[in-house]
Amino acid sequence: MTKAKIGIVTVSDRASAGIYEDLSGKAIIDVLNEYLTSEWEPVYEVIPDEQDVIAATLIKMADEQNCSLIVTTGGTGPAKRDVTPEATEEVCDRMMPGFGELMRTESLKFVPTAILSRQTAGLRGDSLIVNLPGKPKSIRECLDAVFPAIPYCIDLMDGPFLECDESVIKPFRPKAK
Repeated sequence: MTKAKIGIVTVSDRASAGIYEDLSGKAIIDVLNEYLTSEWEPVYEVIPDEQDVIAATLIKMADEQNCSLIVTTGGTGPAKRDVTPEATEEVCDRMMPGFGELMRTESLKFVPTAILSRQTAGLRGDSLIVNLPGKPKSIRECLDAVFPAIPYCIDLMDGPFLECDESVIKPFRPKAK
């Protein structure tokens, strides 16, 4: 069985400058460790809020490092430096708008400002790229909402088979007829 490579990208000028501990990237790793029972390898980067740097990092993870899933955190709000969705759209062959729609819907159950989020998702070659918010609590809420569809999406792209601890998260895979 092929070990899945999963890219984790924290987008933050403060984190890349070493000003604070990257709690968001670690939160993604912790959640994925809870979800996944199959072997996986994190490919982890902390980068600044610069569209060209974000785009180059996503391209490298998809095309050179062969990450079947790339999850970003940060840079999805309305601030001028929040450009993660633009970088994602720039590098993707096809967009997957349902991910962002579901994450915003789920987040609205907790905070009215979730409508300000611009999270998106898309496909680049054999990689699924998903933008998450920057707060660890929100990361968990959003991943709980969208992750059940992620293993099947990766199956459809001929990626590695992601096995999950179904007592924690139950992936949806249609039954063959």
